[in-house]
Amino acid sequence: MFQGSMVALVTPMHDDGSIDYQSLEKLVHFHVESGTDAIVSMGTTGESATVGFEEHAEVIRQTVSFAGGKVPVIAGTGANATYEAMHLTKSAKAAGADACLLVTPYYNKPSQEGLYQHHKLIASEVDIPQILYNVPGRTAIDMLPETVERLSTIDNIVAIKEATGDLDRARELLDRVGDRMNLITGDDATAMEFMLLGGKGDISVTANVAPQQMHDMCMAAIKGERSLAQELDAPLRGLHSTLFVEANPIPVKWALAEMGMIGHELRLPLTQLDSKFHDDVRESLRAAGVLS
Repeated sequence: MFQGSMVALVTPMHDDGSIDYQSLEKLVHFHVESGTDAIVSMGTTGESATVGFEEHAEVIRQTVSFAGGKVPVIAGTGANATYEAMHLTKSAKAAGADACLLVTPYYNKPSQEGLYQHHKLIASEVDIPQILYNVPGRTAIDMLPETVERLSTIDNIVAIKEATGDLDRARELLDRVGDRMNLITGDDATAMEFMLLGGKGDISVTANVAPQQMHDMCMAAIKGERSLAQELDAPLRGLHSTLFVEANPIPVKWALAEMGMIGHELRLPLTQLDSKFHDDVRESLRAAGVLS
């Protein structure tokens, strides 16, 4: 179920900061029609850090409803408090999510044993497929391959989103757990090579603006068709870079607004994309063929 191009979906907002569910519905339908393989709701790109519990649950519920079973919905439910993450995971299951994505607990820097016990407890308490999420650049904690290997023996821990961009790490994980869980990247810049090595997909920021192109590239890479994957990835290289010139999701929300898909609004402490980056992002959208 969880492979291919999985969009890390933005959460559109009105000028007053409230959730723009009309635009959210439009985005979900855009991805269904464009071949996106799964939708990740309320991840980092969805501004999960700045929404409340009820908003978090409602965005997931609405995303599931808009998807209408045509594409799996993966709910971001990680937190740095285990019982908070458990509450969010139970809520996502009740909302109809197909799986949950749980980022490593951030800021409080648990040990590897703490990471293991955190994910083990949530998996035992909530019967839903769960995807580990390792992104030390944001969380200040790195889930090591040996910890992933321990967790891979738990039946409903089915995949890991490894977002370090380190291909040597990907190779080690494939050797350790590739026969028991899917390896998914969270780094668009190295996604093609990650999948050519044996990874099963990409939870992608670029897919927000170029969903069909990302689906096609991911499928080629998963099949081992290097030449085709390189040909498809080449026009996207600019997006893989410029969508991270400021903290995600600042550039990608600006790009979607430029495409007429959503408004520009983010919630503080995130602010609008600095004007010095506008031309670069706009040019990368044109190079990818998604903006005239």
